[in-house]
Amino acid sequence: MKKALLALAIGGFGIGMTEFVIMGILPEVAQALEVSIPRAGHFISAYALGVVVGAPLLTAFGSKWPAHKVLLALMLWFTVFNTLSAFSNSYLLLLISRFLSGLPHGAFFGIGAVVAGRLAKPGKDAQAIAMMFTGLTVANVLGVPLGTWLGQNFNWGVSFLAVGIVGVLAVLSIRFWMPELPKATSNGFKKDLKVLKKTELWMVILLTTIGTGGFFAWYSYIAPLITDVAGHDESIVSYAMILAGLGMVVGNLLGAKLAEMFSPINAVIISLMLMVIALISNTFIAYNQIGVLVMTFILPVIAFCIATPIQMAVINSAKGSEMLGSSLNQSAFNMGNASGAYLAGLPIAYGYGIVSAQYVGAAMAGIGILIGIGVILIRKQNTARLEMSSS
Repeated sequence: MKKALLALAIGGFGIGMTEFVIMGILPEVAQALEVSIPRAGHFISAYALGVVVGAPLLTAFGSKWPAHKVLLALMLWFTVFNTLSAFSNSYLLLLISRFLSGLPHGAFFGIGAVVAGRLAKPGKDAQAIAMMFTGLTVANVLGVPLGTWLGQNFNWGVSFLAVGIVGVLAVLSIRFWMPELPKATSNGFKKDLKVLKKTELWMVILLTTIGTGGFFAWYSYIAPLITDVAGHDESIVSYAMILAGLGMVVGNLLGAKLAEMFSPINAVIISLMLMVIALISNTFIAYNQIGVLVMTFILPVIAFCIATPIQMAVINSAKGSEMLGSSLNQSAFNMGNASGAYLAGLPIAYGYGIVSAQYVGAAMAGIGILIGIGVILIRKQNTARLEMSSS
């Protein structure tokens, strides 16, 4: 089991690396392809769009085959198109490569989370899912800084070659360490689609989109917050990103513990409450050079306490079609990334300053709390109906 979970973690490491390394080498990519920085930002959006589109489609397409073979195919796809990204010599070619690279992201994490839970010992599914997500968080500590350094000191394409190498390692580890598993779904995709009629499932997906968007409202503008607001030198930003990555690792492990101590949905609500407090506090603390770095660690700890519990919550809400629901939740994470960055940018654009993004993030996390309470109420209603029908 440990080797199988490690294989999933290696895949998560590669996915985390390719998702975030582009942000660190964006100027180099823009210069090499002779496009503006805003236009080069389309490469980030193209990847996110690939995640949103690919999660349900590839999960549906792979439903007929054993889960271990689907995971292997997804990682092969990931490796091929990330390697092709390294050799893309035009704006259009890289845009297409980034979109295709993003397609397996959601399906891999969605199917992988269900597989991890099934491989785990009874009562240890939270820890198993957290181990898979550890790869994603460790990528922010090691993989992204390394990829950024390679892109800045050699060539931006080397960064994606490094991602391709990680992909090869993931393919080999899944091939030799992952046990044979049953079909990704036993129902068939048409029957799986019936789960989309569940109000509870859509509530959890909405919770992921809006609640986690609160974190990305802060994270998207972390660099100017550190330099323009706190007054740090630009060289500190790269170290702050490592600090944020360490917070993600710690938060991911704490989230598994929270999910075991409380129910997954209660763990999410608790984390979002802490996020609201932390974001509002940061509107005052961010002006202090030491304080802003402390919060750069604390906020990712709180945010990634949500990762495992919310994934478990959506799996619980999609009973019978767990892999489809789980993969849709990965699309929701990326929509949260996009919506948080966009909404937090509005007050900044109107001249309210970088700190105003914290209030937007707190509001989104607060709405997430209300949605979480709504999920609990719906579950109580459903339980009451079942009890009445059985009596």
